[in-house]
This record gives sequence, C-alpha cells and structure tokens, in this order.
Amino acid sequence: MGDPARMQDVAELDAAADEAIAVCGGDAREAVKALLVANAFLEDELAMAVPAVSYGNSKGWQARRRHLDQ
Repeated sequence: MGDPARMQDVAELDAAADEAIAVCGGDAREAVKALLVANAFLEDELAMAVPAVSYGNSKGWQARRRHLDQ
C-alpha cells in the first residue's frame, strides 16, 4: 500500500481539481485557464515581494531561487 500521507495529498488534489472544474461550469479547459491566470497573478505578487524581503529574513532563499531560475 502507498504512504497514507501521500494518499491524502492525492485525495485533496483530486477534490480541489473537481471543485475548480465545478466552479467553471464543468468545463475542464476553462478551469485550467482560470488556474493559469491565478498562477500568473501569484507569480507577479511574488516578484514584487521578493525585493522587499531582506536577504537575512529570507535565509538566503532568494539567492538560491534566482540561481535555480537561470
């Protein structure tokens, strides 16, 4: 059998996917488009927040993140 925590994660993802599709009237393509828009918004928010957080407070996360993005 699989890891119970992992199985719970999968069940939660399935429920969230079902909810997103239901919110979009049952249209999976519209749900994906809505999620892409939401993701782009969050990426923009993060891009604005990163410069406002000091290196010390981020414990070096910003430098590692920038390195991974290149």
